[in-house]
Amino acid sequence: MTTDVPSPQTSSPWRELGPGIYVLRTARFRMNVGLVVGSEQALVVDTGAGPLGAAEVYAHVRAVTGLPLVVVNTHAHASHYFGNDYFAAHGVEEFWATSRCSAVQAEKGEEQRVLVLAVEPAMGAGDGEHTRILPANRLVEGKPVDLDLGGLSVTLFHLGSGHTDHDLLVGAGNVLFTGDLLEAGSDPVFEDAFPVDWVRTLGKMAALEDLYDVFVPGHGEPVAVQDVVTQMNTMRSAIRVTRVAMDEASVDMTKAIPILPYGPEQSRALLIRLRTLAHWKWLTRRH
Repeated sequence: MTTDVPSPQTSSPWRELGPGIYVLRTARFRMNVGLVVGSEQALVVDTGAGPLGAAEVYAHVRAVTGLPLVVVNTHAHASHYFGNDYFAAHGVEEFWATSRCSAVQAEKGEEQRVLVLAVEPAMGAGDGEHTRILPANRLVEGKPVDLDLGGLSVTLFHLGSGHTDHDLLVGAGNVLFTGDLLEAGSDPVFEDAFPVDWVRTLGKMAALEDLYDVFVPGHGEPVAVQDVVTQMNTMRSAIRVTRVAMDEASVDMTKAIPILPYGPEQSRALLIRLRTLAHWKWLTRRH
């Protein structure tokens, strides 16, 4: 059972998932931010879409702890790491991610600004304080990394491609922060995804049920392992239907959209992504 972190004046926006382990849903993009508090350091999972959202997250963090902070970026989508510069300006020096995530942040960050323009106008325009694109500077490469926060250890690890090719998971106590590898209450997002690999990665995640019994998605309510399995099976079925459509109607695959288990937008994104990846594999085989 989760409990709220007590506040002397108002109810806290944080939910306590385990001893020293919290989650906060941001107003902008309704993204889940994680907080893990040890005796010497605290760790923040994802920083928001820009300085406005990051300032709110930071204030909420400081309402819980005054300890030095470490940041983890689960993946290189704007709403999850565009708050890095704000946190750096407030003393954070360590920003963890996979090495591939850091590279994508550096390569694709500027073109992602348009995605946050409506809710973070300064960040979208690249104009003002705390609006730099700040890639992660502490890298997870291959092997998991354990961070000792003082009496509480956090494990950072990559299980495989899925929502992106660089998703990082954060394990603390019995809680696993999954980034957008999991979505609760909405469809998975496929634009940068590797759907076939994603199914395999979800299978690996489900196999961790002996270690974790609370799975925190990038958006939505924390879930149990059964929900991980459900997302895996739903995605596997969707891929199967899409592949049949690709084989039978290569010109107009959109006819498969009404029978896919997702809404029209993400059904179309899945179709496009699978076709793109199939074409890429065909090209690489020819060359």
